[in-house]
Amino acid sequence: MRGLLYAENFRPLFSGHETFALRQLWLKKAVELVSGSLADTGMHRKDRAKNVFAHDSAIVRLGVGKNMVASIRHWSTACDVINEGDGQLALSPFGTAVFPQGGLDPYSEHASTLWLVHWKLAGGWEIPKRRTHRSATWYWVFNYIHEQSFSSRGLLKVLGEYADARGLSISPATLKRDVEVCLRCYVSRPESSFDDFADSMLGELGLITTQGRDEYALHRGPKPTLTDGAFLYALLEFWQSYAPQQSTLSFETIAYEIGSPGRVFKLDEDSVAARLIALETMTKARYQWSDSAGLRQVVCTKALELGEALELAYV
Repeated sequence: MRGLLYAENFRPLFSGHETFALRQLWLKKAVELVSGSLADTGMHRKDRAKNVFAHDSAIVRLGVGKNMVASIRHWSTACDVINEGDGQLALSPFGTAVFPQGGLDPYSEHASTLWLVHWKLAGGWEIPKRRTHRSATWYWVFNYIHEQSFSSRGLLKVLGEYADARGLSISPATLKRDVEVCLRCYVSRPESSFDDFADSMLGELGLITTQGRDEYALHRGPKPTLTDGAFLYALLEFWQSYAPQQSTLSFETIAYEIGSPGRVFKLDEDSVAARLIALETMTKARYQWSDSAGLRQVVCTKALELGEALELAYV
């Protein structure tokens, strides 16, 4: 098996969310708390970034219970909004650009934010050094399930086999909760709380639908709400980790490789091709689609920074 989950030094996590699905304004709340834009926490400034989620005042500042505070910290890290390193918390470039007041989309109202948060959870070839991968189930669902339909029971089985093969000590109950939260992020169940789904950040993407009591389907095809700029950002982040020294990337890699935009966004071939053709105009020919002698690929003439691509996602 290939991809991130099988990297030699990769340690996946299947917990941390406290069984709460990601909610609409949680990432903004986390950014405000860590950046200090919320009211004074009562801590010295030098300790604020390190201890802000653990401090008693976080419950009041975030307006949620203790378990939800832990969940917000988990999601903000899993979605690459906050970086943890050297005992400190800091906003990531993605978190800094999007979620603060005056950022690109502080209230997560733009479709690009939803797609990019999904990408952060389920995409990419490797994880940058300052990030911990906290969404292994999400990555598995959108990269390693090849069938259109699947069951939570079957998903639990393969994740358990994966954990055993990697020598991970994870209880079946922990895996079960993680699978339930993953599915609840994208689909509504009759027994689920309406508020839990209504406030779910990723529910409107339509990536997973229910087919029965324990049957789900991955929706592959065009994604009208996925902007070309969000696709470009995902492509560049994938490219930088998968083949950083290459000035070309093949269509097949972009459409089908583990952790690629085509696979993670569940796009069909025609949709991927249409996105790639649009790159030339959007990037002013810095990325160009080439289809000659039977070789389909994207050619980079001058690389864009991720921050530049992120801004294009909100044009």
